[in-house]
Amino acid sequence: MRTLCASTLIGEAFVIGLAGLVAMNLSGYSTATVWTVCGVAMAVCVLLCGVVTRPGAVAVGWLLQVGLVASGFVVSMMFFLGAAFAGLWWAAVHYGRKIDEFKAKVASTA
Repeated sequence: MRTLCASTLIGEAFVIGLAGLVAMNLSGYSTATVWTVCGVAMAVCVLLCGVVTRPGAVAVGWLLQVGLVASGFVVSMMFFLGAAFAGLWWAAVHYGRKIDEFKAKVASTA
């Protein structure tokens, strides 16, 4: 699960940075406001990569996804982008757990 979730989060961090550039041009918010919000979200993504296997990290990841969808109230395109990343997060968690179960099963039979 770690690899899939971490790669999804790193991708999100890059896209959030690019979305910040768009938000500066399309919203009426100041540059400082946009980069404060985007910077916090990007930092959470990167920090979450390191702790994604710890208890509660997946829940924090879901909170991040909800926050990204809610950022659509600032820049409407973020509704779509947030929903796309929420879908990727679900897939990373779901299939990552299946991969972990398979690896544990194979390791126990060896």
